[in-house]
Amino acid sequence: MVAPGQRLLGLDLGEKTIGLALSDTLQTVATPLATLKRGKFSKDALLLRSLMAEHGVGALIVGVPLNMDGSAGPSAQSAQAFARNFAGDNNYPLVLVDERLSTAAVTRTLLDADASRRRRREVVDKMAAAWVLQGALDRLAQLRQP
Repeated sequence: MVAPGQRLLGLDLGEKTIGLALSDTLQTVATPLATLKRGKFSKDALLLRSLMAEHGVGALIVGVPLNMDGSAGPSAQSAQAFARNFAGDNNYPLVLVDERLSTAAVTRTLLDADASRRRRREVVDKMAAAWVLQGALDRLAQLRQP
């Protein structure tokens, strides 16, 4: 369980980057935070733990890009392995969520906003993380209602 006032950190794990998004302390709104270049797991995990401490994060929400039929392809298996390894090294709660089509939805939104190709490349990963995190926050809000 996450203590009141703690934030949630959303991750969109790509092959080359990790998109990050942060919730507010009321756990209602997700905001894109940053895009990290992926490196070795130990370095990435250390950076994530540092960011979590800096922002008062109590739990991670990790997007898993399942195939359209619900099966786990190579990208989903990679995200699950990252989450498993990170959970094994930390005491933070971690939740895996289905993120099918999140990057496509964000890209469509950026195209509709007439964002340049360069700008889309700069922000798509952190916006996809925010998309995934906002979905999790919305679901949490539903569960909290009587």
